[in-house]
Amino acid sequence: MLAILAFGLWAALAAEQERVVESIVPALAYGPACWSAVELRNLSDRTVAVEVEGHRASGALVSLEGHPQNAVRLSAGERGSYRLEIEEETTGAWVKVRERVPSARLSPVVAVSGTSECTVANQLRTVSRDVAFPTRNPWFSSDVAQLRGGVISFINTSERVAKAAACYSAGGLYSVPGRGPELQPICSMAFEVQIPPYGSREFPVERDGSSHFSLKTVGDAIVLEMLRPVEANVRLYAVDSTIRFGEEVTAAPGKR
Repeated sequence: MLAILAFGLWAALAAEQERVVESIVPALAYGPACWSAVELRNLSDRTVAVEVEGHRASGALVSLEGHPQNAVRLSAGERGSYRLEIEEETTGAWVKVRERVPSARLSPVVAVSGTSECTVANQLRTVSRDVAFPTRNPWFSSDVAQLRGGVISFINTSERVAKAAACYSAGGLYSVPGRGPELQPICSMAFEVQIPPYGSREFPVERDGSSHFSLKTVGDAIVLEMLRPVEANVRLYAVDSTIRFGEEVTAAPGKR
Protein backbone atom coordinates (compact mmCIF):
# COMPACT_ATOMS: atom_id res chain seq x y z
CA MET A 1 0.00 0.00 0.00
CA LEU A 2 2.82 2.39 0.87
CA ALA A 3 4.50 1.61 -2.44
CA ILE A 4 1.29 2.41 -4.33
CA LEU A 5 0.88 5.67 -2.46
CA ALA A 6 4.50 6.63 -3.10
CA PHE A 7 4.14 5.86 -6.80
CA GLY A 8 0.91 7.89 -7.00
CA LEU A 9 2.59 10.86 -5.29
CA TRP A 10 5.57 10.65 -7.65
CA ALA A 11 3.27 10.53 -10.69
CA ALA A 12 1.28 13.52 -9.44
CA LEU A 13 4.46 15.56 -8.89
CA ALA A 14 5.77 14.61 -12.33
CA ALA A 15 2.52 15.59 -14.00
CA GLU A 16 2.48 18.90 -12.11
CA GLN A 17 6.00 19.76 -13.21
CA GLU A 18 5.56 18.91 -16.89
CA ARG A 19 3.98 21.65 -19.02
CA VAL A 20 3.13 22.28 -22.65
CA VAL A 21 4.14 25.43 -24.52
CA GLU A 22 2.01 26.23 -27.59
CA SER A 23 3.00 28.40 -30.56
CA ILE A 24 0.79 29.35 -33.52
CA VAL A 25 2.10 29.78 -37.08
CA PRO A 26 -0.73 31.57 -38.96
CA ALA A 27 -1.72 32.45 -42.53
CA LEU A 28 0.00 29.64 -44.44
CA ALA A 29 -0.56 29.74 -48.21
CA TYR A 30 -1.04 26.64 -50.37
CA GLY A 31 -2.20 25.99 -53.93
CA PRO A 32 -0.96 25.34 -57.47
CA ALA A 33 1.61 28.17 -57.20
CA CYS A 34 2.03 28.46 -53.42
CA TRP A 35 3.42 26.35 -50.62
CA SER A 36 4.39 26.88 -47.00
CA ALA A 37 6.65 25.29 -44.43
CA VAL A 38 7.10 25.39 -40.67
CA GLU A 39 10.65 25.13 -39.37
CA LEU A 40 11.57 23.83 -35.92
CA ARG A 41 15.05 24.07 -34.42
CA ASN A 42 16.12 22.48 -31.16
CA LEU A 43 18.43 24.98 -29.44
CA SER A 44 19.27 22.69 -26.50
CA ASP A 45 21.59 19.77 -25.80
CA ARG A 46 18.71 17.37 -25.08
CA THR A 47 16.11 15.55 -27.18
CA VAL A 48 12.75 17.34 -27.37
CA ALA A 49 9.24 15.99 -28.05
CA VAL A 50 7.13 18.24 -30.28
CA GLU A 51 3.66 17.95 -31.82
CA VAL A 52 2.96 19.74 -35.12
CA GLU A 53 -0.82 20.06 -35.47
CA GLY A 54 -1.91 21.34 -38.90
CA HIS A 55 -5.34 22.77 -39.73
CA ARG A 56 -7.20 23.81 -42.84
CA ALA A 57 -9.12 27.09 -42.83
CA SER A 58 -12.25 25.07 -42.03
CA GLY A 59 -10.62 23.85 -38.83
CA ALA A 60 -10.16 20.28 -40.09
CA LEU A 61 -6.95 18.50 -39.15
CA VAL A 62 -4.44 17.87 -41.91
CA SER A 63 -1.43 15.57 -41.95
CA LEU A 64 2.21 16.44 -42.54
CA GLU A 65 3.90 15.55 -45.81
CA GLY A 66 6.02 12.44 -45.34
CA HIS A 67 5.07 11.94 -41.70
CA PRO A 68 2.45 9.36 -40.59
CA GLN A 69 2.05 11.12 -37.23
CA ASN A 70 2.12 14.71 -36.02
CA ALA A 71 4.50 13.88 -33.15
CA VAL A 72 8.18 14.42 -33.89
CA ARG A 73 11.36 14.20 -31.85
CA LEU A 74 14.25 16.60 -32.36
CA SER A 75 17.71 15.59 -31.25
CA ALA A 76 20.10 18.12 -29.71
CA GLY A 77 20.68 20.91 -32.23
CA GLU A 78 18.47 19.25 -34.88
CA ARG A 79 16.40 21.28 -37.34
CA GLY A 80 13.31 20.09 -39.20
CA SER A 81 11.05 21.54 -41.89
CA TYR A 82 7.41 20.43 -42.26
CA ARG A 83 4.69 21.04 -44.86
CA LEU A 84 0.98 20.32 -44.71
CA GLU A 85 -0.70 17.99 -47.20
CA ILE A 86 -2.99 20.61 -48.76
CA GLU A 87 -3.72 20.72 -52.48
CA GLU A 88 -6.51 23.32 -52.65
CA GLU A 89 -5.75 27.05 -52.89
CA THR A 90 -5.86 28.75 -49.49
CA THR A 91 -4.17 31.44 -47.41
CA GLY A 92 -5.89 30.41 -44.17
CA ALA A 93 -4.09 27.21 -43.19
CA TRP A 94 -2.26 27.29 -39.86
CA VAL A 95 -0.21 25.18 -37.48
CA LYS A 96 -0.14 24.74 -33.71
CA VAL A 97 3.22 23.61 -32.32
CA ARG A 98 3.23 21.99 -28.88
CA GLU A 99 6.51 21.58 -27.05
CA ARG A 100 6.49 19.37 -23.97
CA VAL A 101 8.77 20.74 -21.26
CA PRO A 102 9.37 17.82 -18.87
CA SER A 103 10.39 19.77 -15.77
CA ALA A 104 9.69 23.08 -14.07
CA ARG A 105 13.46 23.61 -13.96
CA LEU A 106 13.67 23.59 -17.77
CA SER A 107 12.69 26.28 -20.29
CA PRO A 108 11.25 25.93 -23.82
CA VAL A 109 14.07 25.32 -26.30
CA VAL A 110 12.39 24.94 -29.72
CA ALA A 111 12.61 27.92 -32.08
CA VAL A 112 9.54 28.04 -34.36
CA SER A 113 9.21 29.93 -37.63
CA GLY A 114 7.36 29.66 -40.95
CA THR A 115 7.51 30.80 -44.56
CA SER A 116 5.06 31.04 -47.44
CA GLU A 117 6.26 31.08 -51.04
CA CYS A 118 4.41 31.74 -54.30
CA THR A 119 5.57 31.91 -57.90
CA VAL A 120 4.33 34.72 -60.15
CA ALA A 121 5.65 35.74 -63.57
CA ASN A 122 8.58 33.32 -63.20
CA GLN A 123 9.56 34.95 -59.91
CA LEU A 124 9.55 33.40 -56.45
CA ARG A 125 8.01 35.54 -53.69
CA THR A 126 8.77 34.58 -50.09
CA VAL A 127 7.33 36.01 -46.87
CA SER A 128 8.02 35.02 -43.29
CA ARG A 129 5.42 33.79 -40.83
CA ASP A 130 6.30 34.77 -37.29
CA VAL A 131 4.93 32.89 -34.31
CA ALA A 132 1.75 34.33 -32.77
CA PHE A 133 0.09 33.67 -29.44
CA PRO A 134 -3.69 33.63 -28.84
CA THR A 135 -5.47 36.07 -26.53
CA ARG A 136 -8.97 36.31 -25.12
CA ASN A 137 -11.46 38.58 -26.95
CA PRO A 138 -8.97 40.69 -28.97
CA TRP A 139 -10.35 43.65 -30.96
CA PHE A 140 -9.30 46.06 -33.69
CA SER A 141 -10.48 49.54 -34.72
CA SER A 142 -8.78 51.93 -37.16
CA ASP A 143 -9.14 54.25 -40.11
CA VAL A 144 -8.19 52.39 -43.28
CA ALA A 145 -6.38 55.14 -45.21
CA GLN A 146 -3.01 53.51 -44.50
CA LEU A 147 -4.28 49.92 -44.69
CA ARG A 148 -5.48 49.72 -48.29
CA GLY A 149 -5.63 46.14 -49.54
CA GLY A 150 -5.01 44.71 -46.08
CA VAL A 151 -6.89 41.87 -44.45
CA ILE A 152 -7.15 40.73 -40.85
CA SER A 153 -6.44 37.06 -40.31
CA PHE A 154 -8.66 35.55 -37.59
CA ILE A 155 -7.83 32.13 -36.12
CA ASN A 156 -9.90 30.37 -33.46
CA THR A 157 -7.30 28.14 -31.81
CA SER A 158 -9.71 26.61 -29.27
CA GLU A 159 -12.19 23.75 -29.42
CA ARG A 160 -15.11 26.13 -28.77
CA VAL A 161 -16.98 28.32 -31.25
CA ALA A 162 -15.76 31.93 -31.46
CA LYS A 163 -17.65 35.01 -32.68
CA ALA A 164 -16.66 38.08 -34.66
CA ALA A 165 -18.58 41.31 -35.35
CA ALA A 166 -17.30 43.49 -38.21
CA CYS A 167 -18.26 47.11 -38.85
CA TYR A 168 -17.47 49.11 -42.00
CA SER A 169 -18.10 52.84 -41.62
CA ALA A 170 -18.04 55.81 -43.99
CA GLY A 171 -16.91 58.11 -41.19
CA GLY A 172 -20.11 58.93 -39.28
CA LEU A 173 -20.06 58.76 -35.48
CA TYR A 174 -22.72 58.57 -32.76
CA SER A 175 -22.90 58.51 -28.98
CA VAL A 176 -25.34 56.77 -26.63
CA PRO A 177 -26.83 58.96 -23.85
CA GLY A 178 -25.86 57.80 -20.41
CA ARG A 179 -22.88 55.77 -21.64
CA GLY A 180 -20.23 58.46 -21.55
CA PRO A 181 -18.79 60.77 -24.21
CA GLU A 182 -17.14 58.05 -26.30
CA LEU A 183 -18.19 58.16 -29.96
CA GLN A 184 -18.93 54.99 -31.92
CA PRO A 185 -18.77 54.61 -35.71
CA ILE A 186 -22.01 54.36 -37.68
CA CYS A 187 -21.82 51.08 -39.60
CA SER A 188 -22.72 51.41 -43.27
CA MET A 189 -22.18 47.65 -43.47
CA ALA A 190 -22.03 45.25 -40.54
CA PHE A 191 -22.22 41.52 -39.99
CA GLU A 192 -21.59 38.92 -37.31
CA VAL A 193 -20.15 35.47 -37.92
CA GLN A 194 -19.34 32.37 -35.92
CA ILE A 195 -15.96 30.76 -36.47
CA PRO A 196 -15.93 26.99 -35.81
CA PRO A 197 -13.41 25.33 -33.53
CA TYR A 198 -9.91 25.62 -35.02
CA GLY A 199 -11.31 27.53 -38.02
CA SER A 200 -9.84 30.65 -39.61
CA ARG A 201 -11.26 33.54 -41.62
CA GLU A 202 -9.95 36.67 -43.35
CA PHE A 203 -11.65 40.08 -43.07
CA PRO A 204 -10.78 42.80 -45.62
CA VAL A 205 -10.30 46.12 -43.84
CA GLU A 206 -12.09 48.13 -46.56
CA ARG A 207 -15.30 47.53 -48.47
CA ASP A 208 -17.41 49.71 -50.78
CA GLY A 209 -15.40 52.86 -50.09
CA SER A 210 -15.48 52.60 -46.29
CA SER A 211 -13.03 54.75 -44.33
CA HIS A 212 -13.11 53.02 -40.94
CA PHE A 213 -13.10 49.37 -39.89
CA SER A 214 -13.59 47.71 -36.52
CA LEU A 215 -13.67 44.08 -35.46
CA LYS A 216 -14.82 42.79 -32.08
CA THR A 217 -14.37 39.16 -31.10
CA VAL A 218 -15.53 36.75 -28.43
CA GLY A 219 -13.44 33.66 -27.81
CA ASP A 220 -11.06 32.05 -25.36
CA ALA A 221 -8.00 31.79 -27.64
CA ILE A 222 -7.98 33.96 -30.78
CA VAL A 223 -5.10 35.06 -32.98
CA LEU A 224 -5.50 38.30 -34.97
CA GLU A 225 -2.91 39.50 -37.47
CA MET A 226 -2.89 42.30 -40.03
CA LEU A 227 -1.74 41.07 -43.45
CA ARG A 228 -0.61 43.29 -46.32
CA PRO A 229 -0.59 42.07 -49.96
CA VAL A 230 2.84 41.42 -51.46
CA GLU A 231 3.46 43.44 -54.61
CA ALA A 232 2.41 41.73 -57.85
CA ASN A 233 0.75 38.80 -56.05
CA VAL A 234 -2.60 39.37 -54.38
CA ARG A 235 -2.69 35.81 -52.99
CA LEU A 236 0.42 36.27 -50.85
CA TYR A 237 0.38 38.49 -47.77
CA ALA A 238 3.07 39.75 -45.41
CA VAL A 239 2.44 40.35 -41.71
CA ASP A 240 2.26 44.01 -40.67
CA SER A 241 3.96 43.89 -37.25
CA THR A 242 3.27 47.60 -36.56
CA ILE A 243 -0.42 46.88 -35.89
CA ARG A 244 -1.39 46.38 -32.25
CA PHE A 245 -4.64 44.67 -31.29
CA GLY A 246 -6.63 45.40 -28.15
CA GLU A 247 -7.06 42.75 -25.51
CA GLU A 248 -9.73 42.09 -22.92
CA VAL A 249 -8.78 43.55 -19.53
CA THR A 250 -9.24 40.96 -16.79
CA ALA A 251 -10.21 42.28 -13.36
CA ALA A 252 -8.16 41.34 -10.30
CA PRO A 253 -9.56 38.54 -8.09
CA GLY A 254 -12.40 39.78 -5.94
CA LYS A 255 -12.92 42.95 -8.04
CA ARG A 256 -15.40 43.75 -10.78
